Amino acid sequence: MKPIALHERIRAEIEAAILGGQLRPGDRIPKETELMAEYGCARMTVNKALSALAGNGMLERRKRAGSFVAQPRTQSMVLDVPDLAAAIAARGQSYRWDLTSRKISAPARAEAEALGVRAKVLSVTGVHFSEGLPLAFEERMINLALVPDIAEADLSQTPPGSWLIAHVPWTEAENRISATAAPVAVARALGIARGAPCLMLERRTWRGTDTVTRVRQHFVADRYELVARFGPGGN
Repeated sequence: MKPIALHERIRAEIEAAILGGQLRPGDRIPKETELMAEYGCARMTVNKALSALAGNGMLERRKRAGSFVAQPRTQSMVLDVPDLAAAIAARGQSYRWDLTSRKISAPARAEAEALGVRAKVLSVTGVHFSEGLPLAFEERMINLALVPDIAEADLSQTPPGSWLIAHVPWTEAENRISATAAPVAVARALGIARGAPCLMLERRTWRGTDTVTRVRQHFVADRYELVARFGPGGN
């Protein structure tokens, strides 16, 4: 049997510690010099192992700070309308929602025509957090003619998406997904650089022919991924 290369052994042992829970998201792994001394090898060997772990998303390497166990990405079905708070909690991660603005107003003419909404709307913005880190900045409009009760709901603790899923059935939804650069307001809310890459998800839901809500969410690019599984024929 061909002996395993040392860099592969180092990679496998660190990976096993992460998967086994000995190293948790956010933990810093030993410095390169410490690993070199432990395994009696050159820096290039250690670097090759750490690069492989970073490449498969298990480590985050920070210049001058070291290597840290990466936060697991939150996953969502592309064709679903997920409860983001529940999805994060289901992965064993802590969740927080920070409401940043809330107002009731008549939509601008262009928005009214695009949404097919003539009545007043509730506009909400806020930030979703996972493991204490900003995950997504949300901008949402809700049709108060269809969902009047949300005007009195406490959205400071419960995000509007979670409230809607629990209270309002929908019959049709549309998702639009794109890569974009973070605008100033989004970058400020997420604590990232202006122009940093984001995954933008725009969703609109209907009940019959009436719009329930339209939401735009900017996700920090390396903290979220969308997953869909389907077969031929769209089943």
